[in-house]
Parts: sequence; structure tokens; C-alpha cells
Amino acid sequence: MKKTITKFKFTEYFEKEVIRKRPYLKKEWCIEIINNPIKEELQENNRYRFWGEVKELNGRIIRVITLNDKITIHNAFPDRRFKK
Repeated sequence: MKKTITKFKFTEYFEKEVIRKRPYLKKEWCIEIINNPIKEELQENNRYRFWGEVKELNGRIIRVITLNDKITIHNAFPDRRFKK
């Protein structure tokens, strides 16, 4: 079952730093990546990594980091070194 935008939360870091540094990123893209990742894995500190392709960014791969609940988005950035 897909999670809707209302179920997702964003950390203060995401709201104040990530969006400021990367204003081209959209929250909707981050949510879509979490709902339909190319790849997902557990990261240190009980966080999760999700990768997805964003067609609107010429197919670039974006990595989205969530807290351990998988619904609180903490970070997002282009991942130039992603390998499937």
C-alpha cells in the first residue's frame, strides 16, 4: 500500500537545510522514491536509504534518507555513484 503525502514528515534539517541547498528537489519526488525505490537498504544509525530515478531531472538518481520509521524524511540528494 502506498503512503500518501500526509503520512510523511520532514525533519527540521530537511526543511531548513536540504531544501535551501537543493531548491530543485521536490518533496513529492522524495515520497515517490520511498514508495517505489529502485533500491532500499538499512543505513547506520537506524536510518534507511532509498534510491529512485527522477525523470524531471533528466533521469538523475536521487538518494532519500529517512529515519527508522521510513516516513520521516531527513535528507535527499543526487547520487552520482549509484550502481543498481
